[in-house]
Amino acid sequence: FNLPVKIVRPFNTYGPRQSLRAIIPTIISQGLEKSNEIKLGNVAPTRDFLYVKDTCSAFLEIYKSKKLFGQAVNIGVNSETSMKDLANKIIKIMNLKASIKEDPKRIRPAKSEVDRLCCDNKKILAETSWSPSYNLEKGLQETISWFEKFYNLYKSSIYHI
Repeated sequence: FNLPVKIVRPFNTYGPRQSLRAIIPTIISQGLEKSNEIKLGNVAPTRDFLYVKDTCSAFLEIYKSKKLFGQAVNIGVNSETSMKDLANKIIKIMNLKASIKEDPKRIRPAKSEVDRLCCDNKKILAETSWSPSYNLEKGLQETISWFEKFYNLYKSSIYHI
């Protein structure tokens, strides 16, 4: 019907105010409790993490584009990080003395986990002026700072499903 539709597919967006159901706030909240163990499920899957400010700027660039109607546009950084590497980055940034422990109750049921998610961002890079402003470390630092400030708003001792 000639509707001016654009399809936006953001990859794993993270940042301040995110629910404790997500991996990054889960790790940060456990770190803020000064636990010597970070309890996680499967640490092998990889994700393409995109800081929330980059997600928002990508939406705006796609909106402003005179092209991309009727097309799906992936938003991501085209880089994979395993859950284990992610946890180790957060542990390092927070200067924790913690190890990663597999917690069986946090392992997802068989065939319910996606092993790899990596964004092919060629289209957004070619068709707009967007590019990510945040690497994972910079985004994690801002996210950690926010959670440190507002940690009291969260019930981090509960495993959120």
